Amino acid sequence: MNNNSPKFERNRFMQKAAVAACSILLSSTLIAQDDPDQLNTVLDIDALYTPLESKPVHGDTAVKLLNELETKHYSSVDINDNFSSTVFDSYIDALDGSKLYFLKEDIDALSAYRYTLDNSLEDGSVEPAFEIYNLYYRRILERMIYAVDRVENHVSEMDFTIDEAIEIDREDAPYAASPSELDELWRLRIKNSVLSLRLTGDDEEEIKEKLGKRYRNQLSQISKTNDKDVFQTYMSTVATAVDPHTSYFSPRDSENFNMGLSLSLQGIGAQLTTEEEYTKVAELIKGGPAERGNELKAGDRIVSIGQGVDGELQDVVGMRLDDVVAQIRGEKGTVVRLNVIPVDAVGESSATVVSITRDTVKLEDQSAKKEVIELSYNGEMYKIGIIDLPTFYFDFEAASRGDQDYKSSTRDVRALLDELKEEDVDAVIVDLRNNGGGSLSEANQLVGLFIKTGATVQIRYSGLRNGFTRSFGDNDPEVTYMGPLAVLVNRTSASASEIFAGAIQDYQRGIVLGGQTFGKGTVQEIIPMDYGQVKLTRSKFYRISGESTQHRGVIPDISFPDFYDAYEDIGESSLDGALPWDTVRAVEYTPYHAIQALVPELQQRYDERADASPDFIYLRGQIERARVMRQREQLSLNEEDVKATREKNRRTEFDAENIRRLLKGLSLNEWVEDINAEEEDELVANSDTPLLDETTDEAEEEGDPLLLESGRILADFIELNSNRVSAVSSESTR
Repeated sequence: MNNNSPKFERNRFMQKAAVAACSILLSSTLIAQDDPDQLNTVLDIDALYTPLESKPVHGDTAVKLLNELETKHYSSVDINDNFSSTVFDSYIDALDGSKLYFLKEDIDALSAYRYTLDNSLEDGSVEPAFEIYNLYYRRILERMIYAVDRVENHVSEMDFTIDEAIEIDREDAPYAASPSELDELWRLRIKNSVLSLRLTGDDEEEIKEKLGKRYRNQLSQISKTNDKDVFQTYMSTVATAVDPHTSYFSPRDSENFNMGLSLSLQGIGAQLTTEEEYTKVAELIKGGPAERGNELKAGDRIVSIGQGVDGELQDVVGMRLDDVVAQIRGEKGTVVRLNVIPVDAVGESSATVVSITRDTVKLEDQSAKKEVIELSYNGEMYKIGIIDLPTFYFDFEAASRGDQDYKSSTRDVRALLDELKEEDVDAVIVDLRNNGGGSLSEANQLVGLFIKTGATVQIRYSGLRNGFTRSFGDNDPEVTYMGPLAVLVNRTSASASEIFAGAIQDYQRGIVLGGQTFGKGTVQEIIPMDYGQVKLTRSKFYRISGESTQHRGVIPDISFPDFYDAYEDIGESSLDGALPWDTVRAVEYTPYHAIQALVPELQQRYDERADASPDFIYLRGQIERARVMRQREQLSLNEEDVKATREKNRRTEFDAENIRRLLKGLSLNEWVEDINAEEEDELVANSDTPLLDETTDEAEEEGDPLLLESGRILADFIELNSNRVSAVSSESTR
């Protein structure tokens, strides 16, 4: 398939939309949380345990999937013992990444499959996957039965005055050597859950009821697992063993995935994933209800869900992802309430309730927008035009119908640039923060608004010996805007955003500012199969300089503090099996400015401002505090210690914000003593900054510190570039 064809562009962009949204669109039948059959689950493992078996179609599909991987993937794929070992580890990790269910003796026994899974798959057998799952199934039933008994019969025995702690991250921990060792791990986990609810004000009976429902619900959910679920999990593991963006979708999941291909999406606008027993927010769709509300964040973990403004919050910890999705999606205009653990918090005691009104996420909601900020700097006034581009969009359906006013990011940005020129701006910032990509052709054409002609990206395809590389670019000599330019990016700027930022940087057409980008430099294609479909990596992006955007992303000319710096699990480099960074031959191109020669002076001036900036000092402090929180290895189970730590953290954040306000001449906030969880939720819900009584007028006057600093850097560039041009002109006339 021609990667520059409209069909390919439509598939790629709509696949991106699906990945970003289909999770909130899935429909599923869910047994209500207060269903008597669910709450009265018999705690008898022999009555609950029924081993699952594979079907002939599963083995046939496994053989076909291997063939697709070996013949069509970008990389050379060898189905051998190393591949088998990777699949084995990934499958075990997918089932029990926190090592809370399997015993060491289980893993020792299952390790007989480590180097034989490749042979089984080639023979059309997925039996090992089902045998591994069935043992996991029995172990998880044992744990849930233990948990229910512990919650319903032993809460009163728990002592929160002694110094005990729970491990936060068990990824590198050893497997338990005995059932009694697992019992101890779970005793502490359950005690932590009880403590979290105690800190929210629940009494013993309320805690027993809530946690009892939670674990009985998990028992009910795990008992609904079927052979299709096991096969989907195993085949996904096989596919992602090649690279993290290659996936297998069973027929049911294919249908769910394809539901998201519509660019009119009804729900809250969020991609959800599973992390241990929690449902986690992986990504927010630009322009969606959740993103507009600015309360739900990527990385938040959902504890419970309530329908309407006053519906009872129902616990969803441990629930199947599609069942959680079914509760979140709903009719436009209705309210859903999510009780979430914030991304920068650890335990449920920090959970807050977020209310979101469901809406339809349309292409128009993701359209480019502009604003103009006036900046006083070094005695001069500057007008800086800002174009916020949430995604690289293109309305394929409207264009194919022949509509003259179809939506296109390039067309919209061109019109906005014309408006900014009429407003006589001194410089322009293209804001690509949190822009996850989109249409390749739109990225090419958007670069063309700022250059005359030339290549913008190279794509290396697999096959034909070592593959071949083709360049794509702009052939239109018309330039919409030739003035000073900056591109603002962060860690979640990906794919097409990286192509645009990389091209602007290589041409030295503008200054790239912000944080290192995501590093997704690969292209995927959906290939239908008799039973489901496979999404596999077919090609790779490279900049015109020859450098790949894969893995490393785009490194800004000047780096800003990026809140994502506190999170090591964001970005392509954090993904297991990510394809490596490499290079191809550069194409010929001519730089527009000597930006790289000016960067040292621009950097020095920026450093001096940032070191004295109240906003940047505060932002760096926030990043460091989040990093310290995430590096904690244990959580105390001593109630007074937990309260003291939480109050200390709240005071630290409060003082940091008041120092920022003091240095900027803003009114200070008043400290609220002895706040409980319910009051804290109310304060947070009514404040842009938790627990801070910040006036709306002052917040609006402050503006985005990163945009303001970008404007100052552009002002410096205007001055330095003018001096350089004058010096060159003087030299040439001598």
